[in-house]
Amino acid sequence: MEQRIGSSSQPLEGAGFDPAFIPGLTPPASGRTEEDGPEKEPEVADPEEAVTESEETAEASPSEPEEDTEAGGPVFEASDRRARMVADRRGVRMSLDDQECEFRWDEIGAVETETARFGKRYTVTVHTPDRRWYPIEIEAPARSHFKEWDEQLDAVLDAYFEEGAD
Repeated sequence: MEQRIGSSSQPLEGAGFDPAFIPGLTPPASGRTEEDGPEKEPEVADPEEAVTESEETAEASPSEPEEDTEAGGPVFEASDRRARMVADRRGVRMSLDDQECEFRWDEIGAVETETARFGKRYTVTVHTPDRRWYPIEIEAPARSHFKEWDEQLDAVLDAYFEEGAD
């Protein structure tokens, strides 16, 4: 009797596993069609000019946008080793590990806070008008931070959040 080595199941095919399965759904890998011919690199007369031009554009456009700190107003910020939440005049920004989301004030229906009965978890939930909610749990250094964070978040909500702005 013979036995096969390896898996006997066939790999799955379809759009659910490979978006390139549907023609036209994804752009060509190189951004050019077969009719364009081979790709040409831009010609540079002097290699030193290219270096100085790239340095100038890097200085002119920083990789991260600068935040306006001169506008003032209340700001709420809380973070731990994994989670971070900032609420200011631009809206609410939350991040957990490598995932981030941002809500403008006109996109927010309600903001809810909750503290754990035991432990040091502070939960902030952002509700949107279309019945979706986005919670984030932040571990406080001490339970005494809960009151301070509630006061800071209330000040931000009082300043920027308008109920019934729909």
